[in-house]
Amino acid sequence: MLSILSRTAYCYVPSTLRSSRCIASLSALPETYQMLYKTCRDFAEQELKPNAAKYDRDHLYPKEAIKKMGELGLMAIATSEDLGGSGLDYLAYAIALEEISRGCASAGVIMSVNNSLYLGPLNHWGTDKQKQEFVTPFCTGDIVGCFALSEPGNGSDAGAASTTAKTKGDCWILNGTKCWITNGYESKASVVFATTDKSLKHRGISAFVVPKPINGLELGKKEDKLGIRGSSTCSLMFEDCEIPKENILGEPGFGFKIAMMTLDAGRIGIASQALGIAQASLDVAVEYASKRMAFGKPIMKLQAIQNKLADMALQLESARLLTWRAAWLKDNKKPYTKEAAMAKLAASEAATFLSHQCIQILGGMGYVSDMPAERHYRDARITEIYEGTSEIQRLVIAGQLIKEYGV
Repeated sequence: MLSILSRTAYCYVPSTLRSSRCIASLSALPETYQMLYKTCRDFAEQELKPNAAKYDRDHLYPKEAIKKMGELGLMAIATSEDLGGSGLDYLAYAIALEEISRGCASAGVIMSVNNSLYLGPLNHWGTDKQKQEFVTPFCTGDIVGCFALSEPGNGSDAGAASTTAKTKGDCWILNGTKCWITNGYESKASVVFATTDKSLKHRGISAFVVPKPINGLELGKKEDKLGIRGSSTCSLMFEDCEIPKENILGEPGFGFKIAMMTLDAGRIGIASQALGIAQASLDVAVEYASKRMAFGKPIMKLQAIQNKLADMALQLESARLLTWRAAWLKDNKKPYTKEAAMAKLAASEAATFLSHQCIQILGGMGYVSDMPAERHYRDARITEIYEGTSEIQRLVIAGQLIKEYGV
């Protein structure tokens, strides 16, 4: 695998209006992060941005782009080098994922799921044998994994898994349905959560790694979605699906803990995806406002537009700092559940706000598919829903505050 930093890169920016951001946001960070940023920004400009509308329009999985991202080391950023990953940290992951998502939000969520939700729990809980089989081959971009927690009857209630796993000789037998599975069609393995002891409630949930395809597993139809349409979403339907007993992840009953830890990290990824969508929206708005003439001058000179741009920049930079803080806490092995929820909440709501304001600034041009503003608006909406809705993030934040204050 090529290292992320082995590729010679430059900061390609098509407009001088954005040149200052290349320096200002990252100048205080070590050179490694700045080089990573430039590499990902160049790749997004050259490979993703020109094709993002096609991926969206045709519901097209960006296979070649994901392969190239794997060659750059972006599909396994926080996975150790001895397993085939890049061996970097979560701050590097957040920076890289934002830039990839700025170019194409679909590529961003594919990257996020593979890094955070699939490789994350395997890196932490997997055995050496599981890592050899289910981690190393998934670092290159040739194949990706997925994460199966949600069910038709329980999305936010992660502790109510109705999918079951029962022992039979040297195997586990899985029955049930998982839904809203990103990468569902393209993935070659899934981390699946199932109830192994219903009497223990959430302490009776276990996690498994399931290869795909496999007998007893059927895929539901591809969902026709509002946004991020370059990534597939479907249901996984298990009917007497037999997997080896050794495919349990961690110990029996550890599933709920694995899911919660994985989602904490995953929320940093979704926050970063949302930041990329928000930044893309600001880029479009500034570019358009600098050229669109009204009342004898560019609309950028109008106070109403300046107020909008100021509010957009404020929300974006605030959310970015929250996201980087959550990543720093994780990298330094400090508690970060509250901070990850804050980052995900702030960044997802910023993406919705900025994409909305972008359309307002563009007016009629913002409403047509000739411009990317409407795609950013559609892509932004899901970031407030998956990996925990905004309502759930507020409950997580409040719950952590109650613990901190001891009330």
